[in-house]
Amino acid sequence: SLLWLFALSFCCGLQSVAAQSEQAFMGKWDITATGPKGSFPLWLEVKTEDGKLAGYFLNHTGSVLKVAEISVEGSELVFSPARGGSSAPKAVHRAKVTGGKLVGAGGNGTVNVEWVGVRPPKWGSYNASGNHKFGAPVELFDSKGMDNWEVQYKDRPLGWSVADGAMTNEAKANNIISKQQFKDFKIQAEYKLEAKSNSGIYLRGRYELQVLDDAGKEAESHGHMAIYSRTKPLTNASLAAGEWQMMEAIIVGNRVTVRLNGKTLHDNALIEGITGGALNSDEAAPGPIMLQGDHGKVWFRKVTVTPIVR
Repeated sequence: SLLWLFALSFCCGLQSVAAQSEQAFMGKWDITATGPKGSFPLWLEVKTEDGKLAGYFLNHTGSVLKVAEISVEGSELVFSPARGGSSAPKAVHRAKVTGGKLVGAGGNGTVNVEWVGVRPPKWGSYNASGNHKFGAPVELFDSKGMDNWEVQYKDRPLGWSVADGAMTNEAKANNIISKQQFKDFKIQAEYKLEAKSNSGIYLRGRYELQVLDDAGKEAESHGHMAIYSRTKPLTNASLAAGEWQMMEAIIVGNRVTVRLNGKTLHDNALIEGITGGALNSDEAAPGPIMLQGDHGKVWFRKVTVTPIVR
């Protein structure tokens, strides 16, 4: 009986150590990775679902996806992101918590990266739908020129021009980034899309509000004004391709309220984390407005940012 009690105690001790190891990894991580072509952001959340360890990973671009495999091996978190297709090589990442940071590395054997994750900011209690005191509006586009913008990719041409009071892109042009950065603010934009086209408006350069020609379709997490791949709009308020559309978003901390063509699509919605294509993962810092130009054709005739002052 003493031997049985010892074995039971030993087993429970191992389970306790395993549970403590898992607990160290739980929650969200804002990650900066470094690879052959420089640094870029990633994002990871570790949680339990139905009593089992689960993970959700943003591999820089695209959508937040549930990882294919995840486990804790000793003091290491080991996971494999979902593959883009059955022929895609399997990638494996391994990480340890060191000094409160998640330090890891991984890849598929061909492309490998090293990365460091930190906890997201401890956001306060914010209400994007509340009353705010606004400062002076900043006109990022004055219908004449693009002096307030720079390109995301310095080795690629601009691919944007101004005509008839609107700035427009060639298909597969550069993404453009405002030279000025903002923290909490209201943004108002007027734009129209070519048929079957899409773009995106990035708040602080990290959170994409999808811009998409999807009039008449069901609202979903990749639809027009969705917080891309994370939160679908309350309804689809899209107008037909070629019609001018008006959006307004107020972002305060990690909360956002969005209106499109007079309808509320997000009412103080929680921003769960960065979205695909984010410029960086430093969520506590101010950031620019980024407009996607590398997808389809879009015209912007107004982009106004009004800072919130306290």
